[in-house]
Amino acid sequence: DDFDELMMSNNDVVLKNIAEDLRNRLPIEAMLSSEHEALQKIHEHPLPMIHVDAFLYDDEFVDSLCEEGKMSRSYCTECGSYKTASLEFISHSFSLMELKFLYQHVLPDLTGKVVVDVGSRLGAVLFAGYLYSSASQLYGVEMNADFCQLQEMMITKYQFIDRIKVVHADICTQASLLQKADVIVMNNVFEYFLGRQEQARAWEFIACTVRKRGSLLVTVPSLKESLSKLQTDIQLSQWVEEVQLNYDVCMEKDVDREALEQIHLYRIL
Repeated sequence: DDFDELMMSNNDVVLKNIAEDLRNRLPIEAMLSSEHEALQKIHEHPLPMIHVDAFLYDDEFVDSLCEEGKMSRSYCTECGSYKTASLEFISHSFSLMELKFLYQHVLPDLTGKVVVDVGSRLGAVLFAGYLYSSASQLYGVEMNADFCQLQEMMITKYQFIDRIKVVHADICTQASLLQKADVIVMNNVFEYFLGRQEQARAWEFIACTVRKRGSLLVTVPSLKESLSKLQTDIQLSQWVEEVQLNYDVCMEKDVDREALEQIHLYRIL
């Protein structure tokens, strides 16, 4: 038990080192100029919103950036007055806490299993899967070439090449990869990067392609929420069943229960 605990804490350190490496290579908002659609959607959001990558910046780190004046948690609702409101934060990555919850409490033993992260971005799901699970292969599918390059740099530096592979592609071209996956992870995957019609097309492709009985789908937010604003023919009750999660098993201090409750697990029927 002591050895397992030591290994786990060492893995935490490795993951934090990767986050530090990535922070040093990215602007503070961790978004690239090549992400036109996402930047536009954040800009058009009815209330001011900021992208804060949860893998790179935990709450403590955000607090220190706020103290240094490099980031703010609030905005002025009426310039020159004391009226302020909380900024809405959005992240396209899981935090360290969420990654540990995912691999230690949400997913079963992944020995010999294939994991596919759709929209792998910085690679957090892949790196955590390498460290916290026995998955035989972890694939990241990412459309943005700059993010693919960053992931490749980390894979090489931390010697993850034996089990992690990044595919630079649109997920709708990866039917064979999705069909062999045992676990598919989708975190805020399409809403900020595709128009409504393209989102609907991507979801319909996934619903038609991901049919391996008993395979698992992890989504943030829920499938119901993701599909609610789209026109699709997907019948969720005929495709998946939701697996109820115990959000109380994560005993670490300062657990963000609200963030964990955004994680949903489904089994393919």
